[in-house]
Amino acid sequence: MSATAPGQVRWLVTGAAGMLGRDVLSVLAADPQAEVTALGRADLDITDAAAVLAAVEGHDVVVNCAAWTNVDAAETEEAAATAVNGTGVRNLAAACAKAGARLLQVSTDYVLPGDATEAYAETAPTGPVNAYGRGKLVGEQAVAELLPERGYVVRTAWLYGEHGKNFVATMLRLAAQRETLDVVDNQQGQPTWSLALARQLAALGRAALAGRAPAGVYHGTGAGRTTWCGLARETYRLSGLDPERIRPTTSAAYVTPAVRPAFSVLGHDGWAAAGLSPLPDWREQLAEALGTPAFTELAAAARTSESDRAQ
Repeated sequence: MSATAPGQVRWLVTGAAGMLGRDVLSVLAADPQAEVTALGRADLDITDAAAVLAAVEGHDVVVNCAAWTNVDAAETEEAAATAVNGTGVRNLAAACAKAGARLLQVSTDYVLPGDATEAYAETAPTGPVNAYGRGKLVGEQAVAELLPERGYVVRTAWLYGEHGKNFVATMLRLAAQRETLDVVDNQQGQPTWSLALARQLAALGRAALAGRAPAGVYHGTGAGRTTWCGLARETYRLSGLDPERIRPTTSAAYVTPAVRPAFSVLGHDGWAAAGLSPLPDWREQLAEALGTPAFTELAAAARTSESDRAQ
């Protein structure tokens, strides 16, 4: 890697072609002190330990956005999912340990059992209920073991954004196709905009380098809580659509291969130790996100369809 100017920070973003990875790149692009290496899945297979070792060398901060994200497929392909979400993360942690780099590992609420009634603290006991969660927990454990002073696990949940398939975009697309939608109303969680999480990851990386952020687990989710039905209705309301088109149902109506946690509300007390504020309320994030081009285009098409049906 070429010499870096004084004050410059060398960032490596893995999984850089994905929804979150692309947002992390856009955030870092606005930082004049950031020198960024972006590696997508085609550029770096994180299950290849030798390739990971070579890629990490010379960097100060690694943000790992590479992951197996197909939750249902993980049930029948657990070894393959864990190879990425567990072994791949171990490879990154080992490479960061050798290079002296900080690792920001994006994890998930699915490492928790989902049976609580109050927000899970960062220190709450884990207990995944599906294969995806088990694999992600293997990754968390590798970071804690190999990078006790330089490893950061940031759990997120209910992620949506401009650059990938996600619930908010799907609801807007379906609004242009269907009169009503039945949406699950008995799972609680915290919708999180990928760009807001990307901003938080960049801030955490800077705090880590400055020695202000203790290593460990952080919860990168929107404040507050809602259900999938509540998220869909708020998406419609903010987009100028009729929220009553969303009808509540239960998860029993949508049986999936992987069990989903019924309660995915996370506490955010850990950010204070790093001198950082938690992510904003989920409604605030959603309102800002829906003002971005990809979502405004979907909303405009949905409003046109809704108007046509009313005539």
